[in-house]
Amino acid sequence: ILMDRSQIPNSMGLQVPLRANIGEVSSRGFEVSADYSHYFTPDFWLSGRGNITYATSRFEVYEDLDYVSAGMPWKSKIGNSLSQPYGYIAERLFVDEADIANSPIQTFGNYAAGDIKYKDINNDGLINSNDIVPIGYPTTPGIIYGFGISSGYKGFDFSVFFQGSARSSFFVDPHATSPFQNQNALLKSWADSHWSEDDRNIYAEWPRLSDEIVENNVQNSTWWLRNGAFLRLKAIEFGYTFNKKNVFMDKIGLSSARFYFSGTNLFSLSSFKLWDVEMGGNGLAYPLQRVMNLGVNLNF
Repeated sequence: ILMDRSQIPNSMGLQVPLRANIGEVSSRGFEVSADYSHYFTPDFWLSGRGNITYATSRFEVYEDLDYVSAGMPWKSKIGNSLSQPYGYIAERLFVDEADIANSPIQTFGNYAAGDIKYKDINNDGLINSNDIVPIGYPTTPGIIYGFGISSGYKGFDFSVFFQGSARSSFFVDPHATSPFQNQNALLKSWADSHWSEDDRNIYAEWPRLSDEIVENNVQNSTWWLRNGAFLRLKAIEFGYTFNKKNVFMDKIGLSSARFYFSGTNLFSLSSFKLWDVEMGGNGLAYPLQRVMNLGVNLNF
């Protein structure tokens, strides 16, 4: 791992960074797959397949301040994943000005009732970078898996495949989704659940509305952190094949015909509901498409 040790002058008096490979990381994981196939009768068969991959990483050596001796062990990267997210612990929204006056000072510019209240981790009366802690799972999924089955009975055939991931987190981007910030549309969740003078919900999904970005409310924190786990029906297909000759098929010269329905990305299961969870924090990008087809294959 390349780390910037310091700025030193070269022979011309310019400042250049001194870099060295002084970090050490470790990774481990496993992959398991299983296949099954069996003919129960000449007319009925079934096959299945599943796989799962687990991978993790951690910093073993990382040149930084001795945060353990400084009484802030949560700031050390050692032992954490390479893609570990960091941020503040969001407790709730401020109730009113009295609540603000009786809380630690937050160093992110002006804030008011309805803005996010953060936890003072080191109890020094200030909310600043010393209160940033590891939060959530790594942004890279630790578990990727998939499974599916295919089956046939006489002329019928059916196949389905699921895929999913687990042990990952992502941040909803409050800059990109903020109301009144050159948006062509407003997220319904923000419209339905936001703090206001008439509804002082300290756990509303969106803090106090403002016609400008409130820096206090756009910090990486547990307020915007979401679980990236999902299970998706990736593909499904159902069909029927006419193989036997009949008067109609003979008349038009068909040797076989298969009618089928297929679909991809038909649904997913996830605790995240704002948009397709597989898009992560980039929910306003082009969405993953749900596709359904009806078709026929004809062989003459």
